[in-house]
Amino acid sequence: MKGAAPINIRILDKEYVVSCSTEEHEDLIASARILDERMRHARDVAKIYGAERIAVMSALNIVHEFLQALRAQENKSASTTQSITRVIERIDSALGENQPFPIESEKSSDP
Repeated sequence: MKGAAPINIRILDKEYVVSCSTEEHEDLIASARILDERMRHARDVAKIYGAERIAVMSALNIVHEFLQALRAQENKSASTTQSITRVIERIDSALGENQPFPIESEKSSDP
C-alpha cells in the first residue's frame, strides 16, 4: 500500500486501528461512520443482540442496498442504451440511409 498510514476508527464503542493509504482516509472514516450507525440501529432499534450478530445483520443490509443500487444503475444504463439506439435508428430513417455514418479514420483510408 503506497503511502499507507494507520488510522483510528470507532465502531459500536470499540476502537480499531486500520492501515490504509492517505488518499483513502476520508472514505474509510465515512465507511466506519455508516457502519457504526447501522450497527447501532441494529442493536438499539431492531433489538439484535451480540456483536457478531449485529455485524452480520448490518453487513447483509448494507450489501443488499448496494446490490439494489447496482441493479438500478444497470437498468438505467440499459435503458439509456436502448434510447440512444432508437434515436440513432430514427436519425438513420430520417436521412434515408441504411449505412452507418463513416468514421473519420474510414474516410481517410480512401485515396
